[in-house]
Formats: sequence, structure tokens, C-alpha cells
Amino acid sequence: MSGTLEDQVRDAFAQDGALSRAAEQFRERSGQTEMAMAVARTIDQGGVLVVEAGTGVGKTFSYLVPALLSGERVLLSTATKTLQDQLFGRDLPRLVEAFGLPVRTALLKGRGSYLCLHRLDMARHDASLPERGSLRTLAKIEQWSKATRTGDLAELPGLDERSPLIPLITSTRENCLGAQCPQFKPCHVNLARREALAADIVVINHHLFFADLAVRETGMAELLPTVSVVVFDEAHQLNETGVQFLGAQLGSGQALDFARDMLGAGLQHARGLVDWQQLVAGVERAARELRLVVGKQWPGAKLRWLGASPEGVDPEAWQRALDDLQHSFELAAEGLATVSEISPDFVRLHERARQIAKRTARFALPCAVDSVRWVDVGSQLRLVESPLDIADAMRKRVLKIVDEQSEDDDAEDGFEGRAGEVEDDGLDAYGERSAAERPAKEIRENGGRAWVFTSATLGDEPTLRWFTEPCGLHDAEVLRVKSPFDYASQAALYVPRAFPKPNDPSHSQRVAQLAARGATELGGRTLVLTTTLRALRTIGDTMKQQFELLDAALRPEVLVQGELPKRVLMERFREGASDGRTGCVLVASASFWEGFDAPGDALQLVVIDKLPFPPPNDPLVEARSQRLEAQGRSSFADYSLPEAAVALKQGAGRLIRRETDSGVLAICDTRLVAMGYGRRLLAALPPMRRLESEADFDAAVDALKN
Repeated sequence: MSGTLEDQVRDAFAQDGALSRAAEQFRERSGQTEMAMAVARTIDQGGVLVVEAGTGVGKTFSYLVPALLSGERVLLSTATKTLQDQLFGRDLPRLVEAFGLPVRTALLKGRGSYLCLHRLDMARHDASLPERGSLRTLAKIEQWSKATRTGDLAELPGLDERSPLIPLITSTRENCLGAQCPQFKPCHVNLARREALAADIVVINHHLFFADLAVRETGMAELLPTVSVVVFDEAHQLNETGVQFLGAQLGSGQALDFARDMLGAGLQHARGLVDWQQLVAGVERAARELRLVVGKQWPGAKLRWLGASPEGVDPEAWQRALDDLQHSFELAAEGLATVSEISPDFVRLHERARQIAKRTARFALPCAVDSVRWVDVGSQLRLVESPLDIADAMRKRVLKIVDEQSEDDDAEDGFEGRAGEVEDDGLDAYGERSAAERPAKEIRENGGRAWVFTSATLGDEPTLRWFTEPCGLHDAEVLRVKSPFDYASQAALYVPRAFPKPNDPSHSQRVAQLAARGATELGGRTLVLTTTLRALRTIGDTMKQQFELLDAALRPEVLVQGELPKRVLMERFREGASDGRTGCVLVASASFWEGFDAPGDALQLVVIDKLPFPPPNDPLVEARSQRLEAQGRSSFADYSLPEAAVALKQGAGRLIRRETDSGVLAICDTRLVAMGYGRRLLAALPPMRRLESEADFDAAVDALKN
């Protein structure tokens, strides 16, 4: 292709351009082309571009096309492994074929996504498998392991992502043996990393990206300096994903996992040389004592850390428990050191013991500046220290990445398969220098690295401050591209006036009744999004009870989050009920507010129970609010309200996914029309026509059947 990158991109998006051959449904959209041209300019000039592209714009092609045509080395990061698979398995191959480009692509996930051959071998001899069914599942995994090339567990049909076997057949940074592993050469993780280092386009996810910033262990340390273009799709999740990795965590479950691994390795490789039972008992006892010190708390509670200990916990007892836990790991490290020459398992366990002891000591010290600390309470405890946002890390450690890494960086990285070890002679499988072997200055001669951040939802005001501020992108170019959908004719919004207030005990039941009425008329085709798990259960149970009164042939199937794996729930909903005559109702919370796509007639009614304000008693929310108030700003106007607006936009975005879709959105929160701030939230929603009464709602639902 000839001409500038912008010329090539413009031609590709023309009605008779290359894209019309790549996608049957393609038609020229001004918003899609506008975004693609902005991405092309950023790639040419370097810098940071933030794009909010409304649903239906086609943002994926808008960044993929200029990225591919640029000839630069590109890193694509998505929010989830599902989106990764879609990019790598569907979108990229179509475009590479359409443009006839000699481009190599690679998919790289976190190590927990890949089968660990060494731990699979250990699991065969594990006498404490979680349940009898695990033996059958293990047999299926073993058979699959002989045929798979990638080891990606997503390729294994029927494997429940919640299976208790998965931690036993995958590795973690803590238990990976690295180059000392007997299965190092055929290791699926190392194979994926070697392929990524040799590829032109690499698809990762946000978790993997930030995990590397935290521990420099995922292979990104070699990859990033050689990349000229970085694209973050679903970028609205960046801040919350990043803060999970950039702080510190210590869990009693982590201690118990270590104890189990130490006992297994000790009895297998060094029985009788160390009193393994005593060391394990010490770790387990200390972990239990830490949990007991917290006492009986509501499961799922988050205890703010006040001074030296969590709220409601005796400081002296807490300090003793932390000291005992640290001491138990120091004793374990001493015992493991005496047998380290026998097996690489002991070397890694020794390192784990020292790391956990060091982390335990950190939680006995004051909290870091601009961070917040709390304890998650469940059957186990999880101690968390988190930065309030990722702005500092993005400015200092991401946007300022240099082309040449220091030796210190290499020393800190835990990945033995470095760029120079892709092939012994530095050549790839084609006898050419791999992309990772080419110096960055050879890959890019026109200036700085290009960064593109995009999502359908990045804020509720022109500068997209909700996104740019916590991500440290103050100087970024900002572009907002509106959805091409005709929301006024395709969708309607209903906010019931005569309805219980959100804190009324009867609220969830009334939400269930409204949703059931609509779902009965539509034969399912309904998604109910809740803001709490308690409401989820109440609404799900109430709808099931109401549908029991219907004839079995007309009864929609009620799917409730948590009862089945997420992937199964989504598939069942899209396909309809098993009898084929009625559709489904899905009652869900949390992750289903976004990333759930059911275009066409499968979904025609979305019901949201309450405005999704961040929970004020959450320690991270509270700390962020306090910081804003200390700056003289309003925590409600500058934090809570935009958070709710973004979440509401995400939830509403489930309804209309194509130009031919139609449906009704019901938001069962009277504050949306009764409170002054409701105007700001309504303005953040797509411009749907308004339904003013219950009769209007019934009529709109009835019209969807025709």
C-alpha cells in the first residue's frame, strides 16, 4: 500500500475498501472513520489518545486497522480473557487476511490460564483431591494435555472456571520452579512468552500488564521496550485493575496453600529429614489465630485499618498474631534451607516462605503514603494495602518507559526465557531476527511511543476527567465519538414514579414484580442488574416463585448469577430455555453490568434495581472521598456521581447492541427523577424516548412482541 498512514486508513474504511471484504456487515460509519484517523495520527506522531466510542461505533476495527497498516510492533490489552480470545481468534485473523499482511500475532495470558505440566504430574499423586468428581475431571485434563499445543485451559471444553482442580494444575509466581523445573522446556507459559517476543502483534489483558508492573515477572519486561504502539481496549477498567496489583496482599488462604505445598513436597522428596508436620502445623495454627483475632464478622465485610489494627480488633492481639505468622514462615524457611539441594521444589518453597514473612512484616508497619489498608473477611482473611489510583504508576512506570532497560531491571525479572533466548542464534523460526530482537530505534524512527486508551464509557463530561485523572493522563488528546444508533426509535426508558425508595425493605420484591411482568409478556428476554448480592438473591427467588404460577410451557427460565459458571449463564441466556419455546431471565450483578453481549431478540428488557453509587463504607471509596474533601472538592460531585454515571451507562449499554435491536430500559430508582443530581445521570444515558407511566411501560413491552 502507498500513501501516508492516514490515507491508507481512509481508503480502508471507504464503502468499497478492504474492510467491506473483511466483514459482511460492514458499512461506512463516520464515527468509526473519525476514530481510526485519530488513532493513525497518534501512531504517526506519538503521544496519548483517549477515545470514548459509543456502542456501535466499531472501535475494535478503528484501532486495529491503523495499528496493522502502520507496520509497527503493537501491544493490545483488553479487560478480560474472553475479549482477548475474540481479538486473537476472530478480529485479527479477518483483518490480516483482508489486507494480505505478513503479520505474526500472539496471545499471552497470565500463567494461571495455562496448564502446568509439572503440577499436573504432582496432582496425579495428590491424595487430597477436593472431591471424587475431580478424578474424572483430572483424567479428561490429562488426555487433553497430550493433544494441546498451547495449554490454554480456555480451549478445554466443559472445564468449570470455578473447579477446585484449577489451582492444582496451574502455577503461580510463588510456586513456579522456573528454569529448575523438570518440564521447563515444554512449559506452555514459556512457549506463549517466546511466541509473544517473536510476534508483531501481541494480545494481552490488563491484569497481566499490571501484574508485570508489580512483580516484573510476566514477560512484559522484555516486550514493552520493543513495542511502538500500545492500545488499551475497555480502558474504563484500568484504574480498578491496576490498584489490585500495585499494592500488597496477604491472605490466610495463601498461608494454608503454602503449608499444603510444603507438606506434599516434604513427604515426597525428603521424608524424615525435617519434621514437616510440625512446620506445617505452625503455619496453619498461626493462620487460624490471625483469623480468630478478627472474631465473628459479617462474611464479605471490609474492615478499615485504623492505626495499628483493623477496626474492632485489639491492637496487641493483632500484633501478636502477625508476629506469630511471620515467625512460623521464618521457621519454615529455616527447615526448607536444610534440604534445598534435594529438589528445586524446596528452593522455590524457601523463597516463598521468605517472601511471605517479609510481607507479613510490612503489614506490621504503618501504611504507605497515598494508600489505604483494610481486611477482607470471609472464611479466610485477606489483608490488603492499595494505592488510591494508578496515576503515579502510569506517569512514572508506564508512559515514561525507556527503550533500553537497565541490568537491574533484568535482575529483578523472574522470567528466564529472555528475548535473546527466543532462539539460540537470535533468529526466529523463519531464519529472521525476531521482533523482540530488533532495537526499538530500528522499529520506530518517527518519535515517541503511541498510547491509545478506548472504551464505550470513560466518563460523563467532555474532558473525561473520571478516567484521565486517576490514570495520570492529564495531557492526553481526548475524543468522544457518539453511537450511531437511533436510540429514540430503538429504545425507551422507564423510571417508575410510584415505587418504594431504594432503602425500603420491599424494594427488591417490587423490582422482581416489575421484571416478571415484562418477562412474562416477552417470554423471557430480560436481564435484571442488581447493585448488591442480597438484592440478587431476593429478586431471583421472587421471580422464580411468580413464574411457578404460569403454565410450564410459558414459564421463562430464571438464571441467577452464582448458580452456574458465568460462561454457561451467558450461553444459556443467548440460546433461550432448553425447551426452545421460551426465553430466559438472567438476574446478575457485578461483572454482568458490562461485557455481556446478547444482540437481537435474546434481550429486549433490561431492569436496573438501583443507581449504582459506590458503597460509602468501602475503605477504598472512603479514602478516595476523604482525599477529595481535603483538596476542597466535593466527593459526591467529583467521585460518587461520575462513578454512578459510568456504571449506569455500562448497564444500559447491554440493551442495544445492533442497529436492528429494540428494547426497554427500566431503572427502579425514583431518585433519578426526584433528585437534582438525577439530571446529570439521565444526561449520561443514551437519548432514549421516555415512558411516563406504567401503562406506557406495558404498551412499550407489548410492542416488542410484534
